[in-house]
Amino acid sequence: MEQLHLKPALQVSGVLQLPGSKSISNRTLLLAALAKGNTEIRGLLKSDDTDRMLEALAALGIRLSETVHGIVVEGCNGNFKNKQADLFLGNAGTAFRPLTSALAFSNGDYHLHGVPRMHERPIGDLVSALANAGAQIDYLAEAGFPPLHISPARIDVSKPIQIRGDVSSQFLTALLMALPITGQQATIQVVGELISKPYIEITLNLMAKFGVHVQREGWQQFIVPANSQYRSVDCLYVEGDASSASYFLAAGAIGGSINIHGVDANSIQGDLQFADALALMGGEIRYGENQISSSKASKIKAIDLDCNHIPDAAMTLAIVALFADGTTTLRNIASWRVKETDRLTAMATELRKVGASVIEGEDYIRITPPKQLIANAQIDTYDDHRMAMCFSLVSLGGVPITINDPNCVAKTFPTYFEAFANIVS
Repeated sequence: MEQLHLKPALQVSGVLQLPGSKSISNRTLLLAALAKGNTEIRGLLKSDDTDRMLEALAALGIRLSETVHGIVVEGCNGNFKNKQADLFLGNAGTAFRPLTSALAFSNGDYHLHGVPRMHERPIGDLVSALANAGAQIDYLAEAGFPPLHISPARIDVSKPIQIRGDVSSQFLTALLMALPITGQQATIQVVGELISKPYIEITLNLMAKFGVHVQREGWQQFIVPANSQYRSVDCLYVEGDASSASYFLAAGAIGGSINIHGVDANSIQGDLQFADALALMGGEIRYGENQISSSKASKIKAIDLDCNHIPDAAMTLAIVALFADGTTTLRNIASWRVKETDRLTAMATELRKVGASVIEGEDYIRITPPKQLIANAQIDTYDDHRMAMCFSLVSLGGVPITINDPNCVAKTFPTYFEAFANIVS
C-alpha cells in the first residue's frame, strides 16, 4: 500500500485555483447530453468520477469533443442513440444514481455496475420509485443495491412519484434530472425530511440553465411541467469546487492566510456555507469577486452544529475540532454512513488515532481534542477521497502524519497533495 508522509507544519500561506465542482460537472455533463443541441463546458473537473460519466455517455452514443477551452457535448434530445450498453461507474454516486433514472426512461437494455463499495451503497429507494412509474430494473446481486439491469419498459408518470428524502439527496436529483425525458407532467413527493437541500438547489439551478423550470412546493413536492425539454447552453462555466475549498479555508483558519480563486459568495453550491461554520469557530472569512480568503483565528472555538446542509464539508469541521477550545458536536450527519465509506465510523476511528476523545452516535459525532496531538499516526483512508484530504490538516498541528492510500483523492481532486504542499511551511 502506498503511503504519504506529511511533515509537521505550523504555517500556511498562498493562492490557490480550485478544480471544478464535481457536483456541477457530472450534473452538467448529463444535462448537456440530454439536451437538444451542442453545449461547450469549460472548467470541467478532471477526476475519476467525471471520467466515469464521460465514458458512460460515450458508450451511450453521445459525441464528445475537446476544444482549447473545454469540451463540447453533442446532445441527444432526450434519446440516447445506443439502446444497449454495459456501464462501469466506479464509485461515482453522482454518475450512478442520475444515469439509473435516465436510462430507466430510455427504453433500452443496460447493465450498471461499479467497484465493490458502490455495490454496498443503497439504491433501493430510487429503484422502487422508478418501478412505481413503470420502470423495469432488476438487482443482479443483493436486493436494494447495485449492480443493476435495466430493461425497456412502459413508463407512466401520471401518478405522483414518492421518494424518501432522508437517505441521499442524489435520489431526488436523479428523478428530477430524468423526468423531462418523458415529456409528461410529473410530480415528485418527498417522504420524510429532505437532507442536503443545497444539492437539490444545484440540480434545480442547472436544470433551469438548460431550459427546464421545476415548480417547487416547499421541500415536499416538485412538479416537472409537461413538454419539458432540455436545450443546449452555448457555453457553461463550472464553478470551483466548494467542497474542496473547505480544506484550504480550514488550513487558513488553523495556520495562516489562504486566498482561493474559482468560487465566491454568489456560488450555487451549498457547501460554501462551510465558510459560515468556520467563521463560527473563529476563522476570518472575506469574499471578493470569484475568490474567498481565510485567515488564522485568534482562537478556534468549539461549536454544536446541525450539518444537514453541508454533509461533505462537515467532515472538515471534524478535523478543525482537533484545534478547538472544547468539545465540538456535529449533528444530523446520518448520510455519512452511506457515502464512499461509513464516514461516521471511519472518522471516529481515525480521530482517536491522533488522540481525540470521540463519541460516535447514529447521526452525530462529538469530538474532544487532545492536549497534544499524537505524532506519526497512520491514517487509513478507506478508499475515500475526503478522509485523505481532511486528515492532511492534522499536520498543521505541528506533528508528522502518514496518509495511507493517498491516491484515493483522484476521485475528485487528483492534485490535492501537490496543492497542499504548496501552501505549507
